[in-house]
Amino acid sequence: LRRSVALRARVLRDGAEREVPAGDLVPGDVVLLRAGDLVPADGVLLEARDLFVNQAILTGESFPAEKHAGAPASPTATPAEAANALFLGTSVLSGTARLLVCRTGRATMLGHVARELAHRPLPTAFEAGIRRYGIMILRLTVLLVLLVVLVNALSGRALIDSLLFALALAVGLTPELLPMVTTVTLARGALRLSRRRVIVKRLAALHDLGAMDVLCTDKTGTLTEARVEVARAIDADGRESARVLALAWLNSHFETGLRSPLDEAILACGGVDAAGWQKLDEVPFDFERRRVSVLVGRGDELLLLVKGAPEHVLDRASHCETAAGLRDVDEAMRERLRRSFASLSAEGFRAIAVAYRREPPGHRSAALSDEAELVFVGYVAFVDPPKACAADAIATLAARGVAVKILTGDNEEVTRHLCARLGLAVEGTLTGEQLSRLSDEALRARLDGTTLFCRLTPQQKTRVITALRRAGRTVGFLGDGINDAPALQAADIGISVDSAAAVAREAAALILLEHDLMPVHEAVEEGRRTFENVLKYVLMGTSSNFGNMFSMAGAALVLPFLPMRPAQILLNNLLYDLSETALPFDRVDAQAIARPERWDIGFVRRFMLVIGPVSSLFDFIAFFLLLRVFGAGEALFQSGWFVESLVTQALVVFVIRTRGPALASRPHPLLAGMVLLAVAVAVALPYSGAGAWFGLVPLPWPVLAAMAGLAAAYLGVVEVVKRLFWSRAARIGSGP
Repeated sequence: LRRSVALRARVLRDGAEREVPAGDLVPGDVVLLRAGDLVPADGVLLEARDLFVNQAILTGESFPAEKHAGAPASPTATPAEAANALFLGTSVLSGTARLLVCRTGRATMLGHVARELAHRPLPTAFEAGIRRYGIMILRLTVLLVLLVVLVNALSGRALIDSLLFALALAVGLTPELLPMVTTVTLARGALRLSRRRVIVKRLAALHDLGAMDVLCTDKTGTLTEARVEVARAIDADGRESARVLALAWLNSHFETGLRSPLDEAILACGGVDAAGWQKLDEVPFDFERRRVSVLVGRGDELLLLVKGAPEHVLDRASHCETAAGLRDVDEAMRERLRRSFASLSAEGFRAIAVAYRREPPGHRSAALSDEAELVFVGYVAFVDPPKACAADAIATLAARGVAVKILTGDNEEVTRHLCARLGLAVEGTLTGEQLSRLSDEALRARLDGTTLFCRLTPQQKTRVITALRRAGRTVGFLGDGINDAPALQAADIGISVDSAAAVAREAAALILLEHDLMPVHEAVEEGRRTFENVLKYVLMGTSSNFGNMFSMAGAALVLPFLPMRPAQILLNNLLYDLSETALPFDRVDAQAIARPERWDIGFVRRFMLVIGPVSSLFDFIAFFLLLRVFGAGEALFQSGWFVESLVTQALVVFVIRTRGPALASRPHPLLAGMVLLAVAVAVALPYSGAGAWFGLVPLPWPVLAAMAGLAAAYLGVVEVVKRLFWSRAARIGSGP
């Protein structure tokens, strides 16, 4: 921001003109401006002549804004609406002005943008979800460990044994693999996106993308090409007309001075032969007339070509060209031509009028008085065209459950027309002025029913995004200008493009290297894949793993010996963790990424309370078989349950990893290999010399067969319970 506004200014002080550093300006200074100058402060215009400025740094709009001295604007006016004011960082395209400085430095509108960037944003959906999950795990672990220590102490067991057992239990309950699973999953997702020319600056942003259910986007430069092009040229009858465009082209071709973007768009059309035409004179544009006239000649033909603001050209027209020939411009015809202009505006076009006047031979100069009794020929309409990929990207996001809202500094008519071209249904609109009158509660009530937010300041964009987040939505914002930087930072996930302003790129978490919006949809899908694989680990840890730990704690309360030694618990936990290390590489079902995914601790808790007891039930069945059927002593009991608990914990991933039938969803070969390897080690360990180090003894074949049958029955029951759980969750709209 400092580099953007490092400049010097010409000021009037003590009646003399002098040049000073912009940083030395104070309220009350009078600044002199001309074409090419950067505006050094916020202020109101004392004088303005033919003044057009580029305000894209604040509004994002590519069309030049016309400015003039006049009555003060409303305090709530946006830069686009404040026709008598200039703002720090904007640039003068044409004309001259005298500006009375009102605000400098951090008090300016651009300074407000800088202050917004200094604010600490709300925690993202991912950060808040991880924090809630960590608190839930901590509470359960502390509660269970304290209970085990207390009961063992009351039972008269050695304190050191009780403490070691409790600590091992705490390790078993801790999801220590979560950071690794999360980081590897995110890193793989970021790597895949980089191949699609998308750079992920903040890895956690991928999870937020998966949870995103609202995408707010700027209009200019994101949904549109951020350039002006000729859309139509129509005559007085409303028909497409090459003659209208040809006359406008000659006017722009021979016009002197700094060409506006509209002139550049007209000249880009080409196709007009200027050979033989000669410029004789010109009446430059000024604010009062709002038109420019060029006198050209070819042989004996002399034409005064006029183009400008429709109302100001129509006022000077006495005739118009129609299919039936020249017609007088009476009140009825004048009203008809005005309606034609209004229709173009309603369709989102910006238009200028074109007219001419034939001059007699020998007429070699042009004057203001010549701009009379003009022949009106038609309108040239301009548009900032939508990106070719924008419509498909919006439709694809909508199909994936992501609502799109437009936050722009432009007016409602232009934005509505763009939405129509993109196929985006408009449910409601809010302007910046209306927004400024709403309380935060009233704004939240309007959010769901509003698609367009028009004439917004950078601060108002941030306010809309913050309100959406406080309403429980996960919000992305797509923007590329300095004015978008606060909104990019305020969103859960800020998305920008490689050609964006440096401040916008810095504030964004995701950078698109191509001017194509389809990678946004691909990034959303990648985010959902990463979330789904992390969720698998979380659901595993809070169901099967917690079930086993609860069983262990319960058994410790009633058995005359520890159900598993501390070293065995740690070994069990290590092998289980190794089996889960391939989860970041697992495949994800299409059903799981069809809708936005977000952290829902209530859902995780319900899953734990449904699947966890199933795990504990089968553990207690294993206890019964080992004690009552096989009469196992301490070593055999611990060895049998070591095998049963690890086999069930590891194999259940094949059931929990998918919401559909386990046999219909193929896991990644690496995951399948790691799980089966952990199971093989668990079964073989009691028969090896290494098993003796941990107090494990060989299992008789009947015991091993019973444990295998129990594991198979457990997987079948979990499959049925899981299907019922997901079915009910879908019916009541509950889920991550």
